Amino acid sequence: MRDDAEALDACLQRLARQTVRPLEVVVVDNGSTDASARVAVNHGARVVVEPRPGIPAAAATGYDAAAGDVIARLDADSLPGPRWVERIATRMSDEPDLDALSGTGRFTDLRPIPGAVATAVYLGAYYVLGHLALGHPPLWGSSMAVRRSAWCEVRRAVARDDAEIHDDLDLAFALGPERRVVLDRELRVGVSARSLRGAAQRRRRFGRARRTLRRNWRRLPPWRRWRLRLSR
Repeated sequence: MRDDAEALDACLQRLARQTVRPLEVVVVDNGSTDASARVAVNHGARVVVEPRPGIPAAAATGYDAAAGDVIARLDADSLPGPRWVERIATRMSDEPDLDALSGTGRFTDLRPIPGAVATAVYLGAYYVLGHLALGHPPLWGSSMAVRRSAWCEVRRAVARDDAEIHDDLDLAFALGPERRVVLDRELRVGVSARSLRGAAQRRRRFGRARRTLRRNWRRLPPWRRWRLRLSR
């Protein structure tokens, strides 16, 4: 996180009220100048500093620092329900072949009808197009989990130094079509719609998507990914 103290405080309050307490909470400080780090410490989180700017570097540093067998991921503006951790823990325990889980969300700062439309268009398109590109569901950084063993196997394949990459999509590519990645609609969180506001922000997000696709399709194009997926 970077300069997101208010949203982070709300997120950590939700984590404190989970039916199953997380083993630990790791917050990555990516150059904040506000009270974000202090907020994290006040909630009992372990703060890890990543000086390289950008979500890819921050996310990878957080995964590296996590101690548990399952690494669950939220963004600073994510608002998980009380059973979010429990759902992840249950599925990962009951399904040992499951490598990663991804959830869905709703925009909390839009009126109900525009929010529902924006959610359907934005997240719906992301999951449908992402699945076609990957051969399996993509990961969504606002609500996801990956088994630590899977992360350790692919951690050197993800982009860390390119801030204009979608880190969650990049990790989904790195996991590959042979691993089992599942969309779980019960992992639903509230999120801000700030990433969609303004033409410049939208252009940047689409540019990151193209950059992520080009990077990964050079390694393994979609037709080969689907061939591997179907053979599995």
